[in-house]
Amino acid sequence: MYYVSTRNKEDRRTAAEAIAQGLAADGGLMTPEVFPKLSHNALDTMRDMSYQQRAVYVMNSYLDDFTASELSAYADKAYGGEKFDVKEVAPVRAVDENTYCLELWHGPTCAFKDMALQMLPHLLSASLVKNQEEKTVCILVATSGDTGKAALEGFKDVDKTRILVFYPKDGVSAIQELQMNTQEGDNVGVCSVAGNFDDAQTGVKRLFSDEALREKLAGRGFFLSSANSINWGRVLPQIVYYISAYCDLLREGRIQKGERINVCVPTGNFGNILAAYYAREMGVPIGRLICASNSNNVLTDFLCTGVYDRNRTFYNTMSPSMDILISSNLERLLFSLSNHDDAEVRGYMEELARSGRYEVSPAIKGRLEKLFAAGFCDDAQTQKVIGRMWQEHRYLIDPHTAVAFDVLDQYRRDTGDTTPTVVVSTASPFKFCDSVLGALGVSELAAGTAILDQLSQQTGVPVPAPLAALKDKTVRFGRSVTKEHMVDQVLEMLR
Repeated sequence: MYYVSTRNKEDRRTAAEAIAQGLAADGGLMTPEVFPKLSHNALDTMRDMSYQQRAVYVMNSYLDDFTASELSAYADKAYGGEKFDVKEVAPVRAVDENTYCLELWHGPTCAFKDMALQMLPHLLSASLVKNQEEKTVCILVATSGDTGKAALEGFKDVDKTRILVFYPKDGVSAIQELQMNTQEGDNVGVCSVAGNFDDAQTGVKRLFSDEALREKLAGRGFFLSSANSINWGRVLPQIVYYISAYCDLLREGRIQKGERINVCVPTGNFGNILAAYYAREMGVPIGRLICASNSNNVLTDFLCTGVYDRNRTFYNTMSPSMDILISSNLERLLFSLSNHDDAEVRGYMEELARSGRYEVSPAIKGRLEKLFAAGFCDDAQTQKVIGRMWQEHRYLIDPHTAVAFDVLDQYRRDTGDTTPTVVVSTASPFKFCDSVLGALGVSELAAGTAILDQLSQQTGVPVPAPLAALKDKTVRFGRSVTKEHMVDQVLEMLR
């Protein structure tokens, strides 16, 4: 199988080349030329498999230049042992008779990004060997909160790699910031950026397209790649957990084979819900893809109108991983819905860069309406949902998950659709203690990491071990730059 740029499908790469490169040279995103279809019995076959086995089964069909035994070894390292605090890795919890929650935060950094970023380092390291690459790769990451820590944890002390994470200075939670700035490892770096996530993400993309920087780093024995979801090696492992969730519902007798489910996904950069779309394309019986946004509702407006317009007020919310106005992975969806018309996609992206907006063709708009539903939820409502879920179900959720539950409620009220639905839970509530405690009626908050114990004492829910361990960690990083000076940080780290 070959991978092509969304902006130039003549740029064809093997899986190993696509993963190592991260972003296409023309700024496009590497995407499979074709999507493999699950066989008629595939879901039955995977029903009784472990998560690791399901990962190999799904990923094997995309990675021609990797053997099944290689992928099995990577899956065991990524998801086995004590990396995740539950055997199921990504358990599905029943909330009521037709609502389920896919918990993706049981990994080492307590966020869904672990599902991909425990796998990506293995894929990338192997890709470098397969490509006979002699230079050291420098992973550049822009994060709105969770990707940064998950990438740092995944790549720490991995041979032939360096990793540098940029995050918006006032755009992540206190726990998220502490997780990144206490990161261990000899090959890691962390720096905050003045501004919001879009400033950090735009800055990282500019670094990738900086020819002078690329030449200078090559002279020092380095090349750049990405661990953001612009890298296909990030998106592919995410497809697995949607297929796994369907198999778990089958195994538990919650649904019958072939029965449709909906999925409701809180998303900012569009990678998480894009993976659900790809699972659907492979043949998983997914009906509606329900996209949940916070007050930065650029995706909601786009899916409802066909107009993408980032020229709007940016809000710092209590669900910071969705505080994004430029959703990079939407480009991959446009490529698919335009039947791989790279010229059309390139036109949209050029218009976005030029004016901050674009409007898709009537054909794409029609396809969006058939596939997606969308809604958004502000902070006040988010807190109400956290409180209600605790009171009614004794289920403690984080703000991002609360946004998804609220948007699902909106969708069901508007449509009357009672299809069994999987809500994707993207982070532990303990990463957002202040917002969760406020939702539970607590006004006096403990300082520092003591707030973790405060939430645990309030609810009786134990603090996840990786977050409890923060109390004893030393802060290693604290530098902040403007987006114009991000290049200086790269050059300093790679001297």
